[in-house]
Amino acid sequence: MDTVSRERRSQIMRRITSKGNGSTELAFIKLLRIAKITGWRRNYSLYGRPDFVFTKQKIAVFIDGCFWHGCPKHCRIPLTNRNYWEGKISRNVKRDKSVVKHLKGKGWNVIRFWEHDMKNDRAFKRKIARLKTYLDNK
Repeated sequence: MDTVSRERRSQIMRRITSKGNGSTELAFIKLLRIAKITGWRRNYSLYGRPDFVFTKQKIAVFIDGCFWHGCPKHCRIPLTNRNYWEGKISRNVKRDKSVVKHLKGKGWNVIRFWEHDMKNDRAFKRKIARLKTYLDNK
């Protein structure tokens, strides 16, 4: 049971802003180092705010959290306030597609990793191989 009114809870929740997916990004950095991939930058000012950017090769890498980006395998919409969460995640998915389209239109290659890819060796290796292909061809 909540101790504040619904309106007050809504105000409190609106004030919470993202601090980034730091632990996921740090795990990804560790995996990039193991794969001996260098030349990436973080916090690079580019449309859509990719998590990692390879500026010379024009590659944008996003690490998408399964919940926030609507992973078909792992996203479980909360039962409370379901309409809100479905709308929120749906807008995130739509924005992700728009960002990819925009960046590709500007000549960038875009690779999206799911948070769960880093736990699945085969899926991660497949996407890392794709990243290495892009890096080698530029």
